[in-house]
Amino acid sequence: MIRGLIFKFFFYIGSVLICIFFIPALILPQRFTSFGGKILGHWIKICLFVFLSVKIEIKGEQNIPLDRPFFIACLHQSLFETFFLQTIFNSPVFILKKELLKIPIFGWQLKKIGSISIDRDKVNRENLGFYDKIISITSNTKRPVIIFPQATRTLIDDKIPFKKGVSKIYEKLNFMCLPIALNSGDVWPKSGKLRTNKTITVSILNPFPPGLSGDDFQKKIEEDLYKELDKIR
Repeated sequence: MIRGLIFKFFFYIGSVLICIFFIPALILPQRFTSFGGKILGHWIKICLFVFLSVKIEIKGEQNIPLDRPFFIACLHQSLFETFFLQTIFNSPVFILKKELLKIPIFGWQLKKIGSISIDRDKVNRENLGFYDKIISITSNTKRPVIIFPQATRTLIDDKIPFKKGVSKIYEKLNFMCLPIALNSGDVWPKSGKLRTNKTITVSILNPFPPGLSGDDFQKKIEEDLYKELDKIR
């Protein structure tokens, strides 16, 4: 309990200070703010190791496409992946709920790096252009888009059905999809206390090539990610 409180104190204080330090980057080219995101990713790794004795293992880095565009579909269990994935991939673009962009400083920086927001369960002008924004960013910048197909943080044992948005993005982009399973919820669950002396495994699976039907892709990626989750726990 005490170690968890110490972890949260130093992690959040450090994150706030990093965000404040990078405020001037808001008027500089986007890559400067993206570099701040990488620092946040390394900061969470340091805090997990120092205060909770938690190690991070990355499996399957050889599966990351080097010469073809792709997007990432990742399980979502904690704040960990929203920070740490920035250390693995080159300036990724996050798809996130619109409320996050309203957070002072942090939200400004999310917007600066090109994060794509969506109002859940609403039909409006902004949501109608959602897929056009994804296509524009991936085509013009070659940055990978990250989507959490569960749409929200889940407890590690809650294997909820994926939202249809992941298959729609797969069909619209016609890119390969890189699936990522992880067990961050074993250390930092969305509710309950943090756990110590564990290993967070980030498992990068073989990418799905474009061309599958949306229904086949949706079924296969859900099966593969939850199957991998069972292996790494």
